[in-house]
Formats: sequence, structure tokens, C-alpha cells
Amino acid sequence: MPAKDRYRTGDQSLVRQINLSVIMHYLRENAPISRASLAELTGLNKTTVSSLVGELIDRKFVQEVGLESPGTGKSAGRRAMLLTLDPDAGFIVSCEIGVDFITVICTNFEPEIIWRHNELIDPGMGQHAIIERALTFLNQAVGEGLKTSENFLGIAIGVPGLVDQESGNLLFAPNLGWQDTPLKAIMQESFTAPVVVDNEASLAALGEHYFGAAQDYNEVLYISAGVGLGGGIVHGGGLFYGATGFAGEFGHMTMVPGGEQCSCGNRGCWETLVSQKALFRNIKREISKGRKSLLLDITNGNLDRLTVPIVVEAANENDPLALESLKKIGHYLGSGISSLVNGLNPELVVFGGILSIAGDYLLPIVQEELNKRALRWNRQATDVVIARHGFDACVMGGVAKIYQDILAEPDNVERQGSFVIPIQSLDLANHLIRKEVKEETK
Repeated sequence: MPAKDRYRTGDQSLVRQINLSVIMHYLRENAPISRASLAELTGLNKTTVSSLVGELIDRKFVQEVGLESPGTGKSAGRRAMLLTLDPDAGFIVSCEIGVDFITVICTNFEPEIIWRHNELIDPGMGQHAIIERALTFLNQAVGEGLKTSENFLGIAIGVPGLVDQESGNLLFAPNLGWQDTPLKAIMQESFTAPVVVDNEASLAALGEHYFGAAQDYNEVLYISAGVGLGGGIVHGGGLFYGATGFAGEFGHMTMVPGGEQCSCGNRGCWETLVSQKALFRNIKREISKGRKSLLLDITNGNLDRLTVPIVVEAANENDPLALESLKKIGHYLGSGISSLVNGLNPELVVFGGILSIAGDYLLPIVQEELNKRALRWNRQATDVVIARHGFDACVMGGVAKIYQDILAEPDNVERQGSFVIPIQSLDLANHLIRKEVKEETK
């Protein structure tokens, strides 16, 4: 195969695309900033910067926001025009389909959330019904976005399972009970904008790196503990996927051979020790032995009503069982994180998911375990913090994923001036899922 067919050489078009991307990245990180300051930071000459900025303004990605304050310019009496990314460049929609909830947000290009919807769902609804609900909320989000801009920049879906990065198929989500679900195909048939589908913890890691607690860190470990336990890795400032795209499935590391049954089919996974399931299981087990607890009063004796906020409420009242149960989770969490810190040597560990609500009780124990188990040199290099975006870490990561693609190639972004609300999309979703199920049962 001729080299020209295999590789793209550094022609003028490629250099221009790289320079546009560099300017967009510096604007995101340093705005408001002048053209002259951009030239200094990027090393590009002022004429090039001025020309590229003009293109980005014409494409409505960048805006002028006024002159810098008096006395801040290099020459007395001369004030430069300041630039920022334009919040009205377009809107992004991001969705997380969790085990027992759906969250959808719509943001502008700043990005700030301009619309959101959270809804608890029953996993027993089944795959068809859950995807129908998600499509309904996504339609609403796009409708709200169109009230602010005609430019639909992209849509991201986060799911708790293994995602084929090329096809966007959800291959396996043990806690949802889904396999081989063509999520990207369903969404792409329904919406005109680019669609990405990814693992929820990986997106959360990217969201915290772009917009949250992990900004300015290039080596980040993200741990999400909820119904299950997942993780994401930021390496060199970008997501690390591994050889086949499935890196970060830390919840399925074997911690206790022959231990509790995990939803993945294995036994003794880390997830069976650190999750809300593990927390509730321990509480129910102790109460079945006759332990008294404020948790019985709060739930009116129905322990199936337990939630993490309820356990934290009882812990705040110094309920011994709630405190002991959280402490047990904290030790297992800290033990696992210590091993990962030794193996990955991150700068920062970010802890998210529903269990992060109990951070005041869990983090001190995690720190204790790290001090005990992590190699001193790794431990000294690593801080542990709670995710800044909390439950929104994944959906903000979806925004970051679209954002990242735009910043990388702003010149290749297709403006989506139209949106077709897919009246028949729900039938399409059912058709695609039925097709997969039919093929599996042949």
C-alpha cells in the first residue's frame, strides 16, 4: 500500500487544524485572554493567531468579551480585546442510564447546565421500557437546547458496563442484565448530531478531569461505588482504555476467592465488598442476628427501604450499626485503592458514586488503609478526594467527551441546524433490541 494512502502527512491543512485545536484548548483553560497572550502561550506568531481566532469567531466558537482592565496591558494606555469560548456556540446533551435511575442534562458550550432531569427507575421494567424512557428525556433535552441555539453539537450516553468503542454497542452490563445492546445505533437513528456511548465510570473520570476535582491532573484514578463498583483511568490527560477498550473494570478484581456471588458470575469481586448492595447486606445480616439499630425506626422496620442517605442519617446520629457498616466498607475500599495506587501510581484518586455521600465516614478510613498498605513513595504522590460533580460526574463526562472531540478538530464540526423529534424512534429501539434477542436465541 503506498505511503500516501496509509498516512496523513503534515500538509498545510493538518497544521492549520492542529493550530486551531491548540488555540481552542488554551482558550478553555485560560479565558478570558487576549490574542497577544495566546500568541505567547502557543508560540504562534500574532498574525497566525489573529487569522485563526477570526475563523473561530466566524464559526461562533469564540467571542470577544470586551477590553482588558486599565493598566493590565503591556503598553500604557493600550488595552487588548479579550476572548472566551462562546457559550452560545451550541448545546450538548448527555445521559447516564444507571441501574436504578436515568439522568439527562443539556448544557451550553460554557458548559453550564441549562436543563436537567433525574428519574428513579425500576430495573424490572426491562430493557425496552428503560430505553424508551431515556429517549423520551433525550428528546426533551434537545427541545430545550433548541430554545437557546440551533446548533446541536453532540449527544453522549454513559452506561454501567462494557462498551465496544468502535460500534457503541453495550456488550455486557451485569447489574442491568443487558447484553449486546446496540445503543449507539438506536441513538444515531433518532438524532442528527454525533453520538458517543461509553462506560459511566470512564466518562465520570473524564468529567472530573475536565470540569471537576481532577482539573490540572494528568494521571487520575476514578472509583465509582453505587449499585456496583467501577473505575476510570485518566493517563497523560486522556482516557486510558487498554488493549480492547475495557480498562477500569476494577469492581471485578477478585478480593476474596470463593466469596459472595457477583453479578458478573465470579465470586469474591471487589464489588461484592464495596457497593450499596454490600452495605445493605451487612446491615440486614446483623439485624437478623438481633442487633438493634436506629435504621429499623427510620425505615419503619422495612429494611428494603434502606438507602445510602438513610444510613448516613443514622451514622450522623451515632448509630453503632450504621457506623460499623460504613467502617467495614471503608476498610475494603481503602484496601482496594491501596493496591491500585501501588499498581498505577496516580497523582489523584477521585471517589464518586452514591457511596461518596458517606465520604466523611469513608475517606478517613481509606486514608488510614493507604498509609498502611501503599508504598510510601506512591502514597506521597497521591491525594484522595470526593468527586466535585457528585452524581453528575458521568453526565458531565459525556459533555467533556463531546467537548474533547470538538476542541480536537473544531474545523470538522458539522453544524446541526435541524433536529427531527423521532416519533417512530421508540418502535425503532424495540425493533433493534428484538432483532438482537432473536439472533441470540437462534
